[in-house]
Amino acid sequence: MRLLVLGGTGFVGGATVAEAVRRGWSVTVFNRGMHGTVPPGVHRLRGDRTAPDGLAALAGGEWDLVVDTWDSAPRAVRDAARALVGGVRHYAYISSGSVYAPPVPAHAGEDASIVEGIADATEGDYAECKAGGEAAATEVFGERALLVRAGLILGPGEDIGRLPWWLERMARGGDVLAPGPADLPVQYIDVRDVAGWTLDRAAEGVGGAFNVISRPGHTTMGELLDTVVEVTGSDARLHWTDPEAILAAGVVPWNDLPVWIPEGHEFRWLQERGVQKAYAAGLTCRPVADTVADTWRWLRSVGSVPPRAGRPARGSVGLDPAREAALLAA
Repeated sequence: MRLLVLGGTGFVGGATVAEAVRRGWSVTVFNRGMHGTVPPGVHRLRGDRTAPDGLAALAGGEWDLVVDTWDSAPRAVRDAARALVGGVRHYAYISSGSVYAPPVPAHAGEDASIVEGIADATEGDYAECKAGGEAAATEVFGERALLVRAGLILGPGEDIGRLPWWLERMARGGDVLAPGPADLPVQYIDVRDVAGWTLDRAAEGVGGAFNVISRPGHTTMGELLDTVVEVTGSDARLHWTDPEAILAAGVVPWNDLPVWIPEGHEFRWLQERGVQKAYAAGLTCRPVADTVADTWRWLRSVGSVPPRAGRPARGSVGLDPAREAALLAA
């Protein structure tokens, strides 16, 4: 297979390139060449898709599949799709579950309402840009567009730092504020499972939208944090705390305490997505122990969470140590 990845050096793009190389595919990446590296044997085309004539390096190229991870102005997806439609068989766009329009019902499937997405928009928030990217890919490729609505993505290479924050926090040891309840179901997907499923379905010519994320309760907060303690080999002591007390202290789920969204919270649906369609189309998800161990191994090798490709540096996720200590004391 001949694969073109638009991007290819960030979190999902990098995992997609690595999986395609593992399969022995012919892989080309297209990006500005300002961030990250690519494996040996991968052909790199340079260009800025937001600049005039920025797609010139793609002219005349032919590939079986394209994977596009773009998360900014939808017009860039539309322009790239238009430039490639004559020489590409299938277009896979890595979208997000964030496209669903609130209020989102629990276990919402792909037929739930999404926010308005404008294919030629030049701005918008994250959800609007992803919805616009879906509209752009579908406008140009029609049924040949695969829309991968990923959920919470964890695993080696994570450039936001949710699982890495928990790993580093447990590695410090001591008393740890553990957001309860311990049996709270957690829904996520390993980045390598996103990459593998996307390449499999795109190669088969599958189109349409899919919620690509594990079944709700693939793990729990208790299993996740216990696994992090075990993998890091620390002396961390988990202090499970009721969500009511944590929320009353002004702690923000997902940001201050990554991954955690308690029952009843307005964004709880992010971990209760309907996934029957993706599983019927062959989705499989590796055990949480593999994701945690491999992410810890990667994090120790790189030293710190890398900046997100093409984005300015973000504020760190996770509680400040002094604030955590105050909450534990209270």
